[in-house]
Amino acid sequence: MQLILDIPDKFLPTDQKNKNNFSQQIRLYSALLLFQSGQLSRGAACEFAGIDIYTFLAACKKHKISVINIEAEDLEADLTRFKQKHSV
Repeated sequence: MQLILDIPDKFLPTDQKNKNNFSQQIRLYSALLLFQSGQLSRGAACEFAGIDIYTFLAACKKHKISVINIEAEDLEADLTRFKQKHSV
């Protein structure tokens, strides 16, 4: 599927190389937002952005987006179960 965005000319780069970079940036930022909001998994976000997982994780780090989505209560419950199972 192709999506067409109407972006005012004043925001567009003038040369083709920068237009390609701009297009890639929009795809990446869209993927980051969709991942952060829980609408895409890491793998789907990578595919959406057209990048590998390492590049995606670096972008998440750069933009301070957590890549571990676990609730505090779930983590505490896991820790409690671990302690019970491994207590002496």
